[in-house]
Amino acid sequence: MRLLLSFIALLFSIALLQLSSGTIGTLDALSGLKTGFSRVEIGLLGSAHFVGFFIGCFWAPRLIGSIGHSRTFAIFATMGAIGVIAHPIFINAYFWLALRLLSGMCVAGCYTVIEAWFQAKVTNEIRGRVMSAYRIVDISASSISQLMIAFLTPASYISYNIIAILACIAILPLTLTQSEAPKVPKAPRLHPIRTALTSPLGVAGVITAGVTTSSFRMVGPIYGSDIGLTTSEIGSFLASVLIGGALAQFPVGYLADKFDRRRVLVGISIASIMVCVAFMLMGETTKINTYILAFIFGATTFPIFSISAAHANDFTSPEERVELNASLMFFYAIGAVFSPLIASALIQKFGPSAMFSFITLAHVCLVIFSLGRMSARSSSSEKTKYRYMPRTSFTIGKLIKRRNLD
Repeated sequence: MRLLLSFIALLFSIALLQLSSGTIGTLDALSGLKTGFSRVEIGLLGSAHFVGFFIGCFWAPRLIGSIGHSRTFAIFATMGAIGVIAHPIFINAYFWLALRLLSGMCVAGCYTVIEAWFQAKVTNEIRGRVMSAYRIVDISASSISQLMIAFLTPASYISYNIIAILACIAILPLTLTQSEAPKVPKAPRLHPIRTALTSPLGVAGVITAGVTTSSFRMVGPIYGSDIGLTTSEIGSFLASVLIGGALAQFPVGYLADKFDRRRVLVGISIASIMVCVAFMLMGETTKINTYILAFIFGATTFPIFSISAAHANDFTSPEERVELNASLMFFYAIGAVFSPLIASALIQKFGPSAMFSFITLAHVCLVIFSLGRMSARSSSSEKTKYRYMPRTSFTIGKLIKRRNLD
């Protein structure tokens, strides 16, 4: 019972953290538009978030080793709260850029602590149920965070204060739990070159996932504003994408386990291209049609990371999978750092549909590369089981690892 209560505390902390961190990107974009930031400056904010994510992923394991899990979580959550609440002090894009570095560090650091805690405490008998609960909480809180935008006024002190309060409250469940903190985790080593040689397509897929999902999540509010959506409608628009991506994991996972993963990857990329083209050709239409397209876009784009990760895991030994998955997260972050800036610059120069042109190009490159790899190497005879992999920290590979390593 005590162990179960400790898991509830961890999940509650994650939900509160996601409500805070999931809202700040959209609120920043809408606030930047209201206060006169350029589209490129808003894109820089999204890129800064993933630079902070990089820093947090590397720093968090070392900080845990120095001061422990609870204190590390408190430090990173405090960084996130500071990064949010300081926004109204000085309305300047480059000041906000520094604050978004703190927000990105908060996300990576806090998730590293939570995942390391889970990894140390869960047993193989309950690991699947804990991971399912973790995914449900993460996805639900992410979707709710976008719907919260309807109740938050852009560029308002009160709005940023509410988000900062959520980040502060997230500290309480984990730090107040009476469960003994686990032993210090060993940080997974990154082997990006080895990973690229082991599975070039897996690496290309996660980079594409980083390019497409981060550009949409960070720059999507600009697109929504430019096509005439209200603040609440933008929140619903972004939530539709997240819900579509979550629900698609089950059927896509079934297909990826049953058929050649590369064919599934090509098929879902082509489907995503078709949705992007529909967005580009879409004139004035109803809000419902926009939400439906957003739902399909999420369903055809968000599973790409998990498919690519599963494909890469097929070509490595069980002992190397933790390091491989950490390296895949590294490549995902690389794609995520630059894409918001590029997408926002394209929107500023060519209009809102340019974002989907950029995403289309990324998928076209992935399809071409996938077809080339299919002719260069046959698929693995032994498959690992497909799993939805949250893009949260470099330590996620440890959490999904099982004793029966598939």
